[in-house]
Amino acid sequence: MFIKTLTTLSAALMGGVFAISAASACTTNTPCVVAEGEYFVATPDGETPDSAVIFIHGFGGSGAGVFRNTGLTNSVLDRGYLLAAPSGLKMPDRNGGSWSFHPDRAQRRDEIAFITSVRDDLIAKHGIDPDKILLSGFSIGGSMTSYLACAAPDTFPAYAPIGGSFWRPHPTGCEGDVRLLHTHGWSDGTVPLEGRLLRGTDINDVGALAQGDVFHAMEIWRTANDCVHLKADRFDTSGPFWRRAWDRCLPGSALELALFPGGHVIPKGWAKMALDWFENL
Repeated sequence: MFIKTLTTLSAALMGGVFAISAASACTTNTPCVVAEGEYFVATPDGETPDSAVIFIHGFGGSGAGVFRNTGLTNSVLDRGYLLAAPSGLKMPDRNGGSWSFHPDRAQRRDEIAFITSVRDDLIAKHGIDPDKILLSGFSIGGSMTSYLACAAPDTFPAYAPIGGSFWRPHPTGCEGDVRLLHTHGWSDGTVPLEGRLLRGTDINDVGALAQGDVFHAMEIWRTANDCVHLKADRFDTSGPFWRRAWDRCLPGSALELALFPGGHVIPKGWAKMALDWFENL
């Protein structure tokens, strides 16, 4: 009887262990798997956060690779946020992954559905509050962030692309107002503020591959947010970022551009600035 009871108890305990392990199996090295792909995750030590940053990697990167940027990772975790990093689909004959971000080009995956499934998984399995998730990304990850914000603005409460925005041809409009902070290097040569031609001889040719103009993107966002003026309402150059904000827009929306004296990088201090902005919305 004792052995039978002990066996039953052991099975119950092991079942509990396996249940806990299954729930916490996602790490920076072991992916969380959803129907459309996978993502990696890190949580603050000793905490059960209810807020999260979903960060989309750039061209040739991976979800696991995001966590090699310890400056970004530690800055997010130290603020008490879970950090989740989805993986783009691996490119044929290339290392790393990328995103089907441009709606006018071939779509290897419904990226909006995939990133939405990552959001839903974080809510269901990690207890994240859906109103406390910031979607961000760098380079093409910033472009992916921007296109999702334009096509499905209610998917996340706020967006913070870095060093990546729309490509040509620019969207003619977005589906609704957003809360968005765009950050960009003043001397970015990989994704210049004005964009650049990557394939073809003329940015207006059919089939040309050309990055968009960040200033034109800000006009698209101002229109989506129904801002009163073209000119920004607030300017701040007191810190490491030169910031312009449009305040007289639709209630509940938010729009800001932050420039910094650097190139195609995630700048030092970005996480603090972005999370301060997010928490003050």
